[in-house]
Amino acid sequence: MDLKAKPFNLDDAGVAWVEATLASMTMEDKIGQLFCLAVGSPDEVELTNFLKTRPGGAMCRPMEAASTVKAVGFLQKNSRIPMLIAANLEKGGTGAAHEGTTIGSELQVAATNDPAIAGRLGTVCGREGGAVGINWSFSPIIDIDRNFRNPITNTRTFGADPKRVLQMGIQYVEALQAEGLAASIKHFPGDGMDERDQHLVSSINSTTCEEWDATYGAAYKACIEAGALTVMVGHILHPAYSRKLNPNLADEDILPATLSYELCTGLLRQQLGFNGLIVSDASTMAGMMISMPRGKAVPQVIAAGCDMFLFTRCLEEDVEFMRQGIKSGIVTAARLEEALKRILGLKAALGLHKKNADRLAPKLDEALKVLGNPEHVAWARDCADKAITLVKEEKGVLPLSPSRYRKVLFYPIESEQGIAYSVRAGVVDEFERRLVQEGFEVEQFVPKPGFEGMMDRFTAIAGKYDLIVYLANISTKSNQTTVRIEWQQPMGANVPAYMTSVPTIFISVENPYHLLDAPRVRTYINTYCSTDVVLDALVDKLMGRSAFKGINPVDPFCGKWDTRLG
Repeated sequence: MDLKAKPFNLDDAGVAWVEATLASMTMEDKIGQLFCLAVGSPDEVELTNFLKTRPGGAMCRPMEAASTVKAVGFLQKNSRIPMLIAANLEKGGTGAAHEGTTIGSELQVAATNDPAIAGRLGTVCGREGGAVGINWSFSPIIDIDRNFRNPITNTRTFGADPKRVLQMGIQYVEALQAEGLAASIKHFPGDGMDERDQHLVSSINSTTCEEWDATYGAAYKACIEAGALTVMVGHILHPAYSRKLNPNLADEDILPATLSYELCTGLLRQQLGFNGLIVSDASTMAGMMISMPRGKAVPQVIAAGCDMFLFTRCLEEDVEFMRQGIKSGIVTAARLEEALKRILGLKAALGLHKKNADRLAPKLDEALKVLGNPEHVAWARDCADKAITLVKEEKGVLPLSPSRYRKVLFYPIESEQGIAYSVRAGVVDEFERRLVQEGFEVEQFVPKPGFEGMMDRFTAIAGKYDLIVYLANISTKSNQTTVRIEWQQPMGANVPAYMTSVPTIFISVENPYHLLDAPRVRTYINTYCSTDVVLDALVDKLMGRSAFKGINPVDPFCGKWDTRLG
């Protein structure tokens, strides 16, 4: 470890601060610094209890700007050692404060096929996150969406093309870190191969070593060379590399990267030469917990090579597990010191050691000038304009106009709210309102009861409506194993069945893979995000006021021949 080398690049004063701070720490200080805890409220009673463990960092869930500013200010003013304050700045400043700008999902950015827009995303995340006191972004995601069934990667990635993922990952890292925040490339060794959710089970990256080197590994190597300060390691197995680095491993001994010395230290540290800070993915996930008892797993995360431990299940218990792991030697004294030097080194690299508590505490009035500012909103509009993708088109249907299609039958498909990475509620209503404003007579489909022989006449639909429009708002979210459409009862009442008789358009504002369940739809559109800015751009394109410009960043046909049919 060299704190003067990339990515820390500390001067003599920075190294001296790290050494002096480490020398001043008690064992309880050292244990606390290993933890990055979750904050979702500005309540000072909760935060005071939080600070009793002397954590090295905190991750803020998205809140109103006033709440984020208050929470961050309280934490920094009441911590002896400046804190790393993280957020999931994946789509824009909204990852830290609701008033921020959503530039777009990573997949939306990828659909523009313009790496510069990935740089804009990083810039906005840096500016707006920094305005509310965030100094660490758990992004960019440089997973590769190679399996359309994966319930987590999906729109959170820069797509299925490894070269595009690499290029856009670099642009985000460089732009974000130019704004003074640390990037965290994730989720090493790479999600998107498996169809399982690491929140629920340890997932597997099944590439060979050679395939990994040319895809996931190339993206990590490039972002590391670009100066990424941190890497987030996932609860993801890579059997090929684990066996290559340790040929004596039995199948049952192959561990997810968070617990694997072979992957965390052997592959990431030694082979890729990463000198920065490694943080685990959330330790609350079952993907970490199923391999061994938690009392052993907690210290094993640090022993394997991670420097920080993300979240806890039971704060007091996990701290005790870490304490006992250090005492028993699972975490050696040398490994503990190395982890602490990297944690402090990151803080020094961000200049936190040069600022007093007042300077580390954000100011709400100043933050509100940055959040959602006109330049950022203009960038969001440009991203939406360039990203929306016309995947399939039935000739002669577009553009729409009330004079051609006065009566519209509208089929809304919207999933329930989840815990994280969830759908934006009310999107279908917002879209329907826009159609009405354009002059269409819109009737929302309501399934009728009845089975064989009891259903409405076919001509009740085919002879009444000029156009059928579907809008699907189904997003990936944590602890969900599928993002498939569940058609309505009775008997799949809202399945597209009138396409040969009534012009039909299917729009997905989140998951780009719905052709799997609606393969013969003749006109299909992906937007990759569901903000008002995106909906405005979508309507402009439907009405012919703007051209469709997006390039498929994944295979929306899901590798099926029938999805390509008109």
